Amino acid sequence: MMENGAQQMQASGRKLLPGSVIGVLGGGQLGRMIALDGIRMGYSFVTLDPTPNSPLGQMAEQVTARYDDVEAARQLAAKADVITYEFENVDAGVARLLEEQSYVPQGSKLLYTTQHRLREKAAIEAAGVPVAPYREITSLEDLQSAASELGLPCVLKTAMGGYDGKGQAVLRSEDELESAYKELAASGTELVLEKFVKFACEISVIAARTPSGIVKSFPPAENVHVNNILHLSIVPARVPSEVKRKACQLAERVAEGLGAVGLLAVEMFVTEDGELYVNELAPRPHNSGHYTMEACSTSQFEQHVRAICDLPLGDTTLLSPVVMVNLLGQHLEEAVRRFGEHDALAESLGVVPKLHLYGKSEAKANRKMGHINLLCGDVDDALEWVEKTNIWRQD
Repeated sequence: MMENGAQQMQASGRKLLPGSVIGVLGGGQLGRMIALDGIRMGYSFVTLDPTPNSPLGQMAEQVTARYDDVEAARQLAAKADVITYEFENVDAGVARLLEEQSYVPQGSKLLYTTQHRLREKAAIEAAGVPVAPYREITSLEDLQSAASELGLPCVLKTAMGGYDGKGQAVLRSEDELESAYKELAASGTELVLEKFVKFACEISVIAARTPSGIVKSFPPAENVHVNNILHLSIVPARVPSEVKRKACQLAERVAEGLGAVGLLAVEMFVTEDGELYVNELAPRPHNSGHYTMEACSTSQFEQHVRAICDLPLGDTTLLSPVVMVNLLGQHLEEAVRRFGEHDALAESLGVVPKLHLYGKSEAKANRKMGHINLLCGDVDDALEWVEKTNIWRQD
């Protein structure tokens, strides 16, 4: 148990000025981009990651160890003034230990909640925000009954783990129930069945909250997925202004309800009649917020540093329409080659491509290797650039 003074410090927060050391659980691309902005602001970084020379470890001190290595966690705590995490699948027990020995303003409770879809959905509902109808599944009989109740199609997911389409199955007929149950139940975690929401589009809002309770959100991004992996984020989202306003309100309500600190990405479905249902949360910077790096007054990564250090939050004004497009392993070579040549297409469309690569050692198919932010006068021009470059063709 933490002593009373430590508990109060975690709850109220403390201001950490530039010159402080930020420890990051995870050394991937999100940690790297947090550090790029944080170093510019005068902070230093140390990371705990099992992969030697991780993307963040290339520019910061690295403790190379598994995320559940208690001694390594203690080393991280000894070196850092504040600790954050760059993805939610870190060991919550280690996060609790760090809370006792260091300053972790995001806390382990938020990790505990967002690591588990059933806990996450209950917390969202407790904040007064709608989610798609769902049922907990503990047996094939549960699945058969819930599928009959919710109706097909529906989506079966593991309660823990899973990303970019992994750990889930879309069920369109009763014949698919048994095989899907056996496959996903083999993970050993609980399952959740979600009603398939007929949506017009998907959007996400990145909200930031400081330990002292100040909340600010970025403009919603409209997200397009290919093979269950985020392909594009389009900003401004092509939805009515009232839907964008309501989306920001819901995201801020969830952040306040969960007592989040730092960034909280709130993914939502938008129905044809403009209703919003929260789909998933991520308590960290998010792929769909990468557009902020050039297109907003403050990037999501600077905002995360500001929030965990209890500095005033930055302005989130959108400075330019933008389309963010992901670079997967199969796109990398052609995209890099294109950046070595004069881009007459971008020039003719009035599009300004900004390349971001993550420093990963091996370009594997469907692995996120970087992204391009396409600044533009109109998002249709940026989408035309994406189509005509043929980098993202589907073979």
